[in-house]
Amino acid sequence: MVTEFRAPESERTPDTPDEILACTRAAVLAGEPWFAALLKAIARWRLPEETVGDRRYRYLIGGEAFDWLLLAERILDAIDDLIPAAEIDALLYHGRAPYEVSADEFRRAIGPAKYRAHLNYLYGVTVEEALQLAFEEEVEKERRAHVWPGNHSVEAVVFQRIYGSTREELLAAFRAERGLGSGDTISLDELKEFTYWLFKYRLRTCAPPRVASDTTRGLDRLARLEALRRPSASSFVCTQDVLDLRALPA
Repeated sequence: MVTEFRAPESERTPDTPDEILACTRAAVLAGEPWFAALLKAIARWRLPEETVGDRRYRYLIGGEAFDWLLLAERILDAIDDLIPAAEIDALLYHGRAPYEVSADEFRRAIGPAKYRAHLNYLYGVTVEEALQLAFEEEVEKERRAHVWPGNHSVEAVVFQRIYGSTREELLAAFRAERGLGSGDTISLDELKEFTYWLFKYRLRTCAPPRVASDTTRGLDRLARLEALRRPSASSFVCTQDVLDLRALPA
């Protein structure tokens, strides 16, 4: 399990967040494209999580899945006076870079360890959310067609179909495993952790053909979402990467 972003000993520098942010600002002021400067800052970043003011940033979900857009938000907050707001919004809310960047270029820019952790987040959080949406739409369609009585919530049916248990049962198991308290509310950080846990639970408990078909279904739904909102600029869904599910964290 990854507990911090490590680089080879020969490449390590004593970068602090303040030093990285100062270098990024200087690079943009000197004329470097802001997205290139951002990727360099991400490559240098070492903290898996931090608290800034009243806000907690958890970049590494479950010690394995890298939410790079959250780190991008943290870095861009420090230089947002140098970048058009529309370009920042396009990246943070839609995953769109200001110019075309291939998956291989992105991998080289942030480094192989962070890229692998990015794929964990892509499949374990983003695609898992899309899979839940696909099943939710299926259940809603059945309900409108009166295929099954409407005495169960859509969420309850979705979780039973995907994971074989209710959301309440799975959330309780997740919290017990992590030593977390119970409660009626869930924070955004905890929801991401829970979604990643659900992904790994599905890998452990479902037959491989079912895992593959459901993951494909999630990818297809995500691709359709991206097609609706994607202009010509690059999008970082990176569904062109073929992930070997057997190599994912167990």
